[in-house]
Amino acid sequence: MTDHFDPLAPCDTFPERHLGPNAREIEQMLGVVGVDSLDELIAQTLPAGIRRAPLRLPQPKGENELLDDLRTLAQKNQIYRSFIGMGYYGTITPAVIQRDILENPAWYTAYTPYQAEIAQGRLEALLNFQTLIADLTGLPLANASLLDEGTAAAEAMHMCAAFARPGHNGFWIASECHPQTIAVVKTRAAAQGIDVFVGPSDAADFARGLFGILVQYPATDGRIRDHAPLARRAHEAGAMLVVASDPLALVLLRPPGQFGADIAVGSSQRFGVPVGFGGPHAAFLATRDECKRQIPGRIIGVSKDVEGRAALRMALQTREQHIRREKATSNICTAQVLLAVMASMYAVYHGPEGLRRIARRIHGLTTLLALGLRRLGLNVGDEPYFDTLRVQLAPGRGAKALAAAREKRINLRSYDDGSVGISFDETTLPRHLGRIFDAFADGRLVPFTVDDLKREARYEIPPPHARSSPFLEQEVFNTHHTEHEIVRYMQRLQEKDLSLATSMIPLGSCSMKLNGSSEMLPVTWPEFGRIHPFAPPSQAEGYAELFRNLEDWLAEITGFQAVSLQPNSGAQGEYAGLLTIRAYHRSRGEAHRNVCLIPVSAHGTNPASAVMAGFEVVAVACDVHGNIDVADLRRKAEARAATLGALMVTYPSTHGVFEEAIHEICEIVHAGGGQVYMDGANMNAQVGLTSPMAIGADVCHLNLHKTFCIPHGGGGPGMGPIAVARHLAPFLPGHPVIGMGSPQSLGTISAAPYGSPSILVIPWVYIALMGGAGLTDATRVAILNANYMAKRLEPHYPILYSGSKGRVAHEFIVDCRPFKQVGIEVEDIAKRLMDYGFHAPTMSFPVPGTLMIEPTESESKAELDRCCDALIAIREEIRAVAAGRLDRHDNPLKRAPHTMHAVAASEWGRPYTREQAAFPAPWVRAHKFWPAAARIDNVYGDRNLVCVCPAVESY
Repeated sequence: MTDHFDPLAPCDTFPERHLGPNAREIEQMLGVVGVDSLDELIAQTLPAGIRRAPLRLPQPKGENELLDDLRTLAQKNQIYRSFIGMGYYGTITPAVIQRDILENPAWYTAYTPYQAEIAQGRLEALLNFQTLIADLTGLPLANASLLDEGTAAAEAMHMCAAFARPGHNGFWIASECHPQTIAVVKTRAAAQGIDVFVGPSDAADFARGLFGILVQYPATDGRIRDHAPLARRAHEAGAMLVVASDPLALVLLRPPGQFGADIAVGSSQRFGVPVGFGGPHAAFLATRDECKRQIPGRIIGVSKDVEGRAALRMALQTREQHIRREKATSNICTAQVLLAVMASMYAVYHGPEGLRRIARRIHGLTTLLALGLRRLGLNVGDEPYFDTLRVQLAPGRGAKALAAAREKRINLRSYDDGSVGISFDETTLPRHLGRIFDAFADGRLVPFTVDDLKREARYEIPPPHARSSPFLEQEVFNTHHTEHEIVRYMQRLQEKDLSLATSMIPLGSCSMKLNGSSEMLPVTWPEFGRIHPFAPPSQAEGYAELFRNLEDWLAEITGFQAVSLQPNSGAQGEYAGLLTIRAYHRSRGEAHRNVCLIPVSAHGTNPASAVMAGFEVVAVACDVHGNIDVADLRRKAEARAATLGALMVTYPSTHGVFEEAIHEICEIVHAGGGQVYMDGANMNAQVGLTSPMAIGADVCHLNLHKTFCIPHGGGGPGMGPIAVARHLAPFLPGHPVIGMGSPQSLGTISAAPYGSPSILVIPWVYIALMGGAGLTDATRVAILNANYMAKRLEPHYPILYSGSKGRVAHEFIVDCRPFKQVGIEVEDIAKRLMDYGFHAPTMSFPVPGTLMIEPTESESKAELDRCCDALIAIREEIRAVAAGRLDRHDNPLKRAPHTMHAVAASEWGRPYTREQAAFPAPWVRAHKFWPAAARIDNVYGDRNLVCVCPAVESY
């Protein structure tokens, strides 16, 4: 019994907690699949020519030991009070929101609300977010979050371009904008061939054919200007005005919509979301109603269900990238839902009066700061401000003030001209005023007290800048201000949402796997959450070490030589990878290489990202087995050899197959002068077995929110770092504020240098806990689980694609199109699964009328069987419809999902029983998840677009 006992081994090994099936269950599943071992299954699944050597990663540790190590690393970060500003501010996350939202798996493990009937809670929180933004900006239509303020500004530029007059190709960026925003917009503009001009807002030259202008309100140095005259000039010239705004400042300031803004963008970070070294934070975009068809990202709208009750859904969904592909208005796929929910709950909790108190206090402290600095003989300007001052100083004095402040553990902003910036926030305390005065007193005794300043202060914001319009008058923002009430409200919403805390979510291409608690714990540690992205490097040495580790590990996993962690979503990773390729071609004098070959099976964001990066998209056919048609690829590569820039390929394919011709495919593109971009969405079938380098690719992005365990958060946050071969390394993203990047860098992708750093601790912990062997086992079990489910479902549903030996990768597609003959659509199956307590697999992608199933490695055999049993039971219901035992038009599938209201109603009137409707399987009798809405009328919601509160019940 003790032959293999090792007293040095940890008891809390993580792989056995992460992998769903145990050794006995694996043996049983292998028997069903028809192989003797996992090695045999993998040999039948992966082409032999792409296998890699074992991963060389550090040996895994137990959960507690590793968290101790991470705590030591985290303590290398030094928490100073950062009054740097530039779009990042200290904030107080209410403990009730941190505990009940940010740290709650029922919120952070949910998926994008494509199946709206089981996502009504999240959708209501996002509707609240949209209402908050619309009210504060004074514009009627807001989306449900974007990635960060910089990329939101770039999306706004893209919107303006869609309305441009013929011959107008210029975009003016006010030099008063945050420098990172300017950099991100310039990178996007260069890829799109847009002429960008940077200069003072009042110097905007509309004679240059401008279609839009971007201003910051308040400006990056804190000044508040009246942009109404600029708006009039822009509109007279046929241009649009984009205002990058601070939503907390808008509590006190005139809304952009009232002085002529066409689009307002910004970050909601100040609404209770930790700064986290730069992210993740929920950005926003609000606009006029006539721009609704061009707005990027997701919009939550009010519709109704078949029972006539108000219900929420994602509005205008046919604009989604997987539908429009290269004609998409944006490549945005991941939003920042979890952070938008936090921001909306912050507003619900505080209400309009609470927000006014917070904003007035910040402005009041800044007023005292201005008075005190003037008493010290310093010039802080005469223009109005909200929370930020720029102090003009004599040569050399700025550096002394910065150093003196740093001795008091305070960070201030340094300008190139020697002036110093100070931005106050919700966390500012009266004692900080005294410390800052001491720092600027140049060794002298400060000749006044804060109480002296209070007697002199006048806190009014002068006209025309002060806000006069009300905001957040809706009931939801004026009800839940005690902790009891907010907890109950959040709980009511939580109960309307299905998440991984409820059941398996078998979404193909989405890898809804375990987000381990040990991985999540460090996210809220203050050593990671309270660091400003532009703090001095000496204060972020823990982050720097974590980044180095993660970059090294991801390089080993991909086989590549360099990694950039900057892209803060999968779509941003695609965009960054393609810009890397374009920068490489330019460096070789081949900027004309602008054709990107994309298989028709590709993810929908691929063609949208290619167009954003300045490529012309050429589609490549697939054969009847779902593989890339090599002959078609060769013809198109040879026909465009002079301009071939790239191929985008997903591996294993979106059809769930390891294509055996992948080496030949890559060689064709390389022979034509192109580079191979591999979409990393399906890396969960590669890690430890093969790699992007092994298949012949040059660059890939990695969805850390899929393969590497960052949770989906109800539709975000995500992370999409890119890994590249050595020849592409000089072109990786840079950042102007911290001096990141080589002279050949493609530019700046995200507002923060490392995208969304605070959630990078999650994949760091996951990889460190699993080790090379554990990660490889995860891939092997993911492939086993998929093949096990496919084998169980095969007698009931056609499996659309498989490899030459009959095996699927980590996901597979079941064909539901034959059921149309008896009137059953794939949507009917998806909605009926809700009655069984499951989220539907990916519906009608990549093949219309199908379901794409991905179980991941984290689901146990019992859960896999439960999901299979549900799908088999639904197949029996379809057979009953075909045989006439169930009515063709009035049956459990066509009427699904069944709500508690319908089942408990005094009148039933359906030709099947209530039990069959709501309790079709034994497990739902033990624990029933009730869909909060009956089937939602999508057409009604788009024809009657309502995207803000009042509360749903009032419609």
